[in-house]
Amino acid sequence: MSEQAMDPASAPLYPIREVSRLTGVNSVTLRAWERRYGLIRPQRTPKGHRLYAREDIQRVERILQWLNRGVPVSQVRDLLEQSEPAANDAPPPDISDWESQRQQLLQAVDTLDGELLETLFNRSMALYPTSVCIAELWQPVVDRLEERWSDQFGAELQRRQLESFLRTRIGMRLYHANHVTGGARLLLVRLPEERDLLRTLLLALAASASGFRVEWLETDLPINELALAVERFKVDALVMTGGHAERSDLIRRQLPRLGEQLDVPLCLVGPVTRIRGAELENTQVASLGDDLPAALSRLHGLLGR
Repeated sequence: MSEQAMDPASAPLYPIREVSRLTGVNSVTLRAWERRYGLIRPQRTPKGHRLYAREDIQRVERILQWLNRGVPVSQVRDLLEQSEPAANDAPPPDISDWESQRQQLLQAVDTLDGELLETLFNRSMALYPTSVCIAELWQPVVDRLEERWSDQFGAELQRRQLESFLRTRIGMRLYHANHVTGGARLLLVRLPEERDLLRTLLLALAASASGFRVEWLETDLPINELALAVERFKVDALVMTGGHAERSDLIRRQLPRLGEQLDVPLCLVGPVTRIRGAELENTQVASLGDDLPAALSRLHGLLGR
């Protein structure tokens, strides 16, 4: 099938892969929006292939507007039947669905319920853009867990199970996305002796969804081997994540020295930038901040992509 077909009235019709490219919504999500919620109604070829008109693409963009403002997907259809939302419209007051999903996810972690984790992960990723899933569900839950785990018996067991679960699911997504994404290639690693794997995993997922190809090393790598890793992986930037980094020497001396050795940008993302950001001024290390969307936007700008 060609990338663009024509209907009898000569209006352009687009196959699902082209709609996915234009809107950033994957084909699985587009089909779910159609079948489960009736949000879009594409035409069909005699062989059953979906074809989308320009109006359908505009409708997908309107759906994204509501989802990005925190509206549950189950409520979007009613809103679409009303007038098109203005930029300054306030979102509907009932957005408790996100809090409900957070509570379910916290329960799954508390009870070590792998099946519930699987259900919540697959459902959220199928029905919402990845950036929304991270901002509204996974990041808030990880933040709450980090606070709770500081003095809770059994916390290490819960942490390890959640890390293992996300490592597998996100790793599979990175593998497949790297084969179809043409964006800049990142090498993502943790700072030496850094335990904060969950935020690193979420950053990897967010970076992949925003168009980067991500090479991710699960364990931290000695500082003196990172330049070799950058060379061998042929990446466009080295991104390091951290939550605390109490070793001041690492921030003040070792990272700036590493930045001077590299031919690609060295970037730091995570809570550590709030603590040590001032120490990175006037160095070869770019401090991108703790907010994932903002950090990735700055990284796109830094790489000129």
